[in-house]
Amino acid sequence: MTQQNEFKALGMNMTTMTLAYGVFLILWGLALFLYSGHKTAAMPAVIGLPLLLAGGLAFKFPAKRKIWMHIAVLFGLINLLMGLYMINKSAGSEEGLFGNPRKAASFIMLALTGLIYTVSCVRSFIWARKNPMPS
Repeated sequence: MTQQNEFKALGMNMTTMTLAYGVFLILWGLALFLYSGHKTAAMPAVIGLPLLLAGGLAFKFPAKRKIWMHIAVLFGLINLLMGLYMINKSAGSEEGLFGNPRKAASFIMLALTGLIYTVSCVRSFIWARKNPMPS
């Protein structure tokens, strides 16, 4: 069995995953904004933009990939925490979490995708420590 030369999650290297996740969040935020008209519905796009930027810079400047990916994981963690916060806040409201199913789905999506992305990044960092690149 040959050793892979980079970590992959969901069939993508982390730079590609970061780019894809950033685009997904931007499109999700824009769709929510266009559908609802509420500025706060665009929050996923606000988080997606720095992810897209960090992924693009990691791709363009491979020598600086480590720093850009560390910055990207911070935004993934922010996304996770923001989703969990909104779930908690909605669950404590009068209508409850599922009083507005679209909002609930969006908050759960933020938390779940943020969790998947953050865990993938952490696993990638651990893999990189165990498999240093030859000099």
